[in-house]
Amino acid sequence: MSGEATVTEAGSPMAGALFTAHTPASGRLLAQRGLFEGPSPIVSKDLYLEVVEGVASRDRETVTLEASAKATGNTYFGRFPASYWQRWSTVRSVTVEAVVSGSGTLAVRASDIDGEIRTITAHEVTDVVQRTVTLEAKLDKFLDGGALWLDLETDSMERLTVAQVRWTVEAPETIRPTAVTICTMNRADDCLSNLRTLADSLPALETLDAIYVADQGTDTVDSRDGFGDVAAALGDKLKYIKQPNLGGAGGFTRGLYEVADAAATDHANVLFMDDDVLLEPDIVIRMTAFSNKAANPMIVGGQMLNLLHPNQLHVGAEYAQLNALQPGVPVQHSLETADLLGVDRKTGKKNRQERRLDAGYNGWWSCLIPSEVVRKVGYPMPFFFQWDDAEYSYRARGAGFPTVTLPGAGVWHADFHWKDWDEWHRYFNLRNSIITASLHSPFDLNVLSRVLMAQVVRYLLGMQYGLTATLIKAVEDFLEGPEILHDGGVAAMKEIREIRAQYPETKRHDPTNVPGIPSNDIVLNNTAPRPSLQRIILLKRIVDRLAGRHRFGMGAIPADEAHWWHVSLFKTAIVTDASQEGVRVRSYDKDRMIDLAKRAFEVISRLRKEGHAVQAQYKRAMPELTSRENWKRLYEL
Repeated sequence: MSGEATVTEAGSPMAGALFTAHTPASGRLLAQRGLFEGPSPIVSKDLYLEVVEGVASRDRETVTLEASAKATGNTYFGRFPASYWQRWSTVRSVTVEAVVSGSGTLAVRASDIDGEIRTITAHEVTDVVQRTVTLEAKLDKFLDGGALWLDLETDSMERLTVAQVRWTVEAPETIRPTAVTICTMNRADDCLSNLRTLADSLPALETLDAIYVADQGTDTVDSRDGFGDVAAALGDKLKYIKQPNLGGAGGFTRGLYEVADAAATDHANVLFMDDDVLLEPDIVIRMTAFSNKAANPMIVGGQMLNLLHPNQLHVGAEYAQLNALQPGVPVQHSLETADLLGVDRKTGKKNRQERRLDAGYNGWWSCLIPSEVVRKVGYPMPFFFQWDDAEYSYRARGAGFPTVTLPGAGVWHADFHWKDWDEWHRYFNLRNSIITASLHSPFDLNVLSRVLMAQVVRYLLGMQYGLTATLIKAVEDFLEGPEILHDGGVAAMKEIREIRAQYPETKRHDPTNVPGIPSNDIVLNNTAPRPSLQRIILLKRIVDRLAGRHRFGMGAIPADEAHWWHVSLFKTAIVTDASQEGVRVRSYDKDRMIDLAKRAFEVISRLRKEGHAVQAQYKRAMPELTSRENWKRLYEL
């Protein structure tokens, strides 16, 4: 590869990438590779190819079966998502090619919506050496669900080696390339690791035209010793940009901004990717191919696997309940926190996503956006952090661009349930969710007010005063109108951190060094089951809190038992942080509780009265907020 990485500071012009639409000489488009080993030793090989019987050795692109062995590609990364290709693409058949040596049987098998297996085609080889075997399968019986995969088998006296497995489809007249955009802030090692993975995979990533890194941190990626080598390997594909911290929205949007400026916008895709994921580089191939063959432009999302539990799928597909401010709701029939190497307890079958699902939106841990979407609906909202992905997908859907979450296009990301809810970013979650609801939902203020008041009551009963103040600030800032987004969220981040610093329970402590409390005095106090008459218990807890009555003086509570009905029994509760790295000390403060309750009631009452007028302001401002000119101003270009 020729050329050198492009490095720019904020405000500097970016050298344009040369986006080259092309057609492969073979007339075939690579849709996915057949891989037999993951990108890291922490990933089980069984997510790629499972050895069902006998002995087989597996590496990244080669598998060797000894005598009397069977192996199946009916795995998370081994399956070809036939249902999605039949529903959304113009492809009506797929070809599997493999380079084979030895003797044995290769079979393409399929599933249906119920997981029932059938054989599509099979081919036997005998004493071959480096022979290319080609199998074909029609995409004609998968509309509601099902997938395809490759199975391998040897008899008692045989040995079989299979390599370079490729799933290909008929190529379009021209292939639209993809630019990867990575937003990073003070995760230099993680980001560099993913750049290295992409560099190592470049020979297979023919449709990857550029990699934009928007570095918004003080501990920068280019400060690492290995950056020079990775930059040299990536050459002119790498566009490394340093800019002020504008949050995830500002980092990801920078890639959209640069690609639209550098390329003819009718042929460019942008693939958002988090900096701290464990990357399976084949997602670039899979998502790009799917987008290239889609019957109509759409957002193509990748799935998330849990990094702390690499066998777990976070969710098959999700949507947001906008008026209830609830993101990440699993679509009906979706797998959720599912062990991909385990079985469904109800059916006894392996956890496989057979049924095709329609997503509401896709997280930006990996999400491909074609240029038509940007041209039609504009750029993301300058939300700084959280709900930017959901808002953009729902805006795109309103313009006729759905979101598809593609099975088998997965990356590993830190498990969400190991992140504590009571953090500064909860402000952005709340504020941006209300803005999104105002833009893309009926915005029923009665429902919204009940949702917010219910949160306030739970927070106050649980002595989460800082979290209550966070909610109040979020609603207040929504009511300020679109001007609150003028700086992209920089001032809001600073302000909410200062507000939360006034509340002791927002700080995390070492469990053996809790200020003012001897470690040996902290004793676990487990919760009773969820109360059946919650409204009566709620009223009782409120009365007890107002009267200053407590059943327990002090106790320790596990994170998964920190429910309002339990924590509200204590004067002081030492609650395990969801990260499992420390504890929070929640202490009863009647005056603070009453003051926050009054403030919350006042601001939610304002929301009921002023909400629709403010909604109209956001709708009027959205074209300007999502314009190229606004982002150019934010980037100080």
